[in-house]
Amino acid sequence: MASALAAKLGFNSLMRKQARSFNVRICTMESDMEFSCEFKWKGKDLFDMVCRALGLRETWFFGLQYNIKDTVAWLKMEKRVLDQEVPKEEPITLYFLAKFHPENAEEELVQDITQHLFFLQVKKNILEEEIHCPPEASVLLASYAVHAKYGDYDPNVHKPGFLAEEELLPKRVINLYQMTAEMWEERITACYAEHRGRTRDEAEMEYLKIAQDLDMYGVNYFLIRNKKGTDLLLGVDALGLHIYEPDNRLTPKCSFPWNEIRNISYSDKEFTIKPLDKKTNVFKFNSSRLRVNKLILQLCIGNHDLFMRRRRVDSVDVQQMKAQAREERARKQVERQPERARDELERRLMQLQDEAHMANDALLRSEQTADLLAEKAQIAEEEAKLLAQKAAEAEMEMQRIKVTAIRGQEERRLMEQKMLEAEMLALKMAEESERRAKEAELLKQDLQEARESERRAKHKLLEITSKAMYTSPGLPAGSMPPDLSFSRENLSFDFKDTDMKRLSMEIEKEKVEYMEKSKHLQEQLNELKTEIESLKMKERETPLDIIHNQNTEQGTSKHSNFKKVETADLSSLILNHTHEL
Repeated sequence: MASALAAKLGFNSLMRKQARSFNVRICTMESDMEFSCEFKWKGKDLFDMVCRALGLRETWFFGLQYNIKDTVAWLKMEKRVLDQEVPKEEPITLYFLAKFHPENAEEELVQDITQHLFFLQVKKNILEEEIHCPPEASVLLASYAVHAKYGDYDPNVHKPGFLAEEELLPKRVINLYQMTAEMWEERITACYAEHRGRTRDEAEMEYLKIAQDLDMYGVNYFLIRNKKGTDLLLGVDALGLHIYEPDNRLTPKCSFPWNEIRNISYSDKEFTIKPLDKKTNVFKFNSSRLRVNKLILQLCIGNHDLFMRRRRVDSVDVQQMKAQAREERARKQVERQPERARDELERRLMQLQDEAHMANDALLRSEQTADLLAEKAQIAEEEAKLLAQKAAEAEMEMQRIKVTAIRGQEERRLMEQKMLEAEMLALKMAEESERRAKEAELLKQDLQEARESERRAKHKLLEITSKAMYTSPGLPAGSMPPDLSFSRENLSFDFKDTDMKRLSMEIEKEKVEYMEKSKHLQEQLNELKTEIESLKMKERETPLDIIHNQNTEQGTSKHSNFKKVETADLSSLILNHTHEL
């Protein structure tokens, strides 16, 4: 069987030599591409062709990955493609992926295509739970992913159910809460509506700015053992090396920033990390396979190179790219100004319409109040007249009784009593008449105030109608918005440079600036967490969820585990290659 396999491989190799070319399928995050490659092509030749096809200039973040046995490997640039352990079946399948991640996506990613590829890859990693993401951050990220796909929220277009077929949240988050799909959509849509005015590119960048703060973002994990035989995990990312417990990929036991590492080397299966501070103990660990050791060293070299590159002056090519990107963004902003002005006018028109409706309602209520007060005033006035008439009749009766002569002492006494009662009745009628007259006067004053309120409401409605009538719904014809001015594999290598103190100060400064920028985001995430916390089913929390909650309460993270170094010799950060893999 082995001889038959060898014969088959030899036949395939012979056929390739005769054909002098071979086919490769490149799988990106969006689509697949096929290329016909020359037999002598090296990895760099194929990689450059893919980058040209994509229009990608920020090539240093990416690589071509392929599967080999139970692990992955990256295509080496300096070796021929067919001399590497790539799949033998044609077309050869390779994956164009981000190999290294930026520290700050907003500052480092220049091209839109670079940003878009990172967005798609990070979103896939979060949905497949290769990156742990807390529920509140998952909802906010989902809202930006929706904005990147659909643009501005429009309630007339984006009606309930429009996200029914979208995969937006990790299954772990969905299972953690007693919430229906409609409830999740309502939360995501509420956040989505707040992003109005952003472009799709800006939404993708906001997504990356949130994702880059997640503890597992950009970390490559490898199973290792220390000298005592204890299983550990080694994490390699843009900031340095991290050592984790096997069941806790969020919080490292210790970390080694790139600017504090003097040397990394391995012999056979043993790796050695030598810190810059000679008083600090050397850390040694074992890896199971030579192929994995090569991959670890390759990632260390690449991440360290980018770490140093970020802290030097940009090359001429990068400066040109950034200048072109700024010009392109300025041009797009100028082009979007009329659209933004139209949106603002539409918003203002809707606001005026709402104010007009409110003024109409106020006017209607004023008219109803005035009519009611007028009716009450008329009734009070009629009652006052009636009482005055009764008082006059009582007075006449009293005079008549006085004029009438009553003979006899008993009749006179009875007559005096009747006269006294008549006087009391007349006095009471007079007081009631006066009270009713005052009440009528007060009602007349209320009527005048109601009519004055009606007049002011009519005047306000006239003002609002005039504004809506004479406000132009667009920009004047012919007017234009104002212009806006605006490579290598070694068994060992050393890190060296010239001014470590300056480098450490820059890093501290970047941390302070980062903390200020993330304050608003943290408030937004806390608000989302509070809204959905009551629906959480704690019995479904995963170990990583529990660890994340503990870290949040204690204020710890991957970044807080870095050791601070006051001064260091930056000259030790230059790579020193000693052996070829």
